Amino acid sequence: MSDERRGRRTGGRAGRAASRASTAAPIPSYLKRQIRPYELVTDEQLEIIEHNADTILETVGIEFRNYPSALEMWRAVGADVEGERVRFPRGLCRKLVQDSAPRQYTQHARNPERNVEIGGNNTVFAPNYGSPFVYDQDDGRRYATIADFQNIVKLTYMSPNLHHSGGTVCEPVDVPVNKRHLDMVYAHLKYSDKAFMGSVTAGERAADSVEMARIAFGGDLQDRTVMSSLINASSPLVWDDTMLAAAETYAAANQACIISPFILAGAMAPTTSAGVAAQTLAEALAGMAFCQLVRPGAPVIFGSFASSMSMATGAPTFGTPEPAIVLYTVAALARRLGVPFRSGGSLTASKLPDAQAAYESASTIIPTVMAGVNFVLHAAGWMEGGLAVGYEKFMMDADQLGMMMTLAKGLDMSENGQAMEQLTVHTPGDHFLGTAHTFANFETAFYRSTMADNSSYEQWLEDGSTTTADRANTAWKESLASYEAPPLDDAIDAELLDFIGRRKSEMPDGIG
Repeated sequence: MSDERRGRRTGGRAGRAASRASTAAPIPSYLKRQIRPYELVTDEQLEIIEHNADTILETVGIEFRNYPSALEMWRAVGADVEGERVRFPRGLCRKLVQDSAPRQYTQHARNPERNVEIGGNNTVFAPNYGSPFVYDQDDGRRYATIADFQNIVKLTYMSPNLHHSGGTVCEPVDVPVNKRHLDMVYAHLKYSDKAFMGSVTAGERAADSVEMARIAFGGDLQDRTVMSSLINASSPLVWDDTMLAAAETYAAANQACIISPFILAGAMAPTTSAGVAAQTLAEALAGMAFCQLVRPGAPVIFGSFASSMSMATGAPTFGTPEPAIVLYTVAALARRLGVPFRSGGSLTASKLPDAQAAYESASTIIPTVMAGVNFVLHAAGWMEGGLAVGYEKFMMDADQLGMMMTLAKGLDMSENGQAMEQLTVHTPGDHFLGTAHTFANFETAFYRSTMADNSSYEQWLEDGSTTTADRANTAWKESLASYEAPPLDDAIDAELLDFIGRRKSEMPDGIG
């Protein structure tokens, strides 16, 4: 084969991708689903689960630990408070949520073109959250640093298939625990202009996040919601003071709280999916209602994170059928309640970006889209049961999110989509390759993976016999090399840095 011919064929994948990108339609700032949510559970079954959740709230109750003001709020609306245990009149939590929590809200981004609508028929993809380790093929598994944090933020900013910058995309262990929230929020504001999440590890850190957002948005949030932040229950049936303080701070400032029971079925809830769903609903109702007591109308997202576990070892498992059943069930409960829903992601227990990672992630992200999840955390990068975020896995997941965005558009029934103008003049037996309709649609007709190799075996050999992970390794490096920061006003940047410097000087380095 001549060098000239070889150059045209291998000219690379990068050149072909760039050519396609130049003709592709603009990517929306969030996904507007055109397919109906898949309903796994009947209305009668959902009513039973709702009844069971109310029974839990009424007879067992929820503990609100080390947070006396929450107990006083509950006592004032007629709940039975005994010590730190709160028992709720049947239907109280549901009424508080349905009377004031919005069905849908706008999360404003620093760049208004990247605002996202959370709720309704919309889906927002956000990256990995909370991992202390990172992984890449070159350096393997290691503790995450602030440089890794910034890299993941940049990769998320560069990806057209991730709509939200996320929050703690990894834990930068080279920064003191009590100060790292400042560097993390700054990274989201400096290196991206997409919507982001604030810190929740202490009430004062949530307050710092609100103040930094105020600075970044020009000095006044004007009651806009600019953060949607993760508030986890201490399942089973406990809300602790750390999460309550963060939730109260955000709700009071009209910032959204993602109220998420974090459940390992068999350990923090019963082993059965209906039991997990009832407990999830009870815990989430109490948390969302608390936010409404703080500020009626404060936006909330009903969150669910439920995984199965190995009954032999106790290790969490992902991509199994039971969590998908819980996801479909709780998504339907959220629709009946009338609030946005968070769940899903690209979850795996695999330690490498391998077949296990791909299968398990696919078995999570497909139900996520089909169930109509509104806010998808861990949509890209999750590995090792959440202990690590992977660079290659991030790129592989982001590619799959593009496929999910195409799937969720559903059937194109436009005049062009029906193709009748071509079908009615086409000669039976002739192929469609040279037709006007094919020429008009060939660049955008089918999703083209940026990670998969669909060439011939011989071409694949000539191109280096790469695996998907190999190609992802090249892709994340090329993405970071081409990164350009979004505009940030110099005066705002200086004010942010001054605030960070003052806050850090006010406290010694700490580990809690």
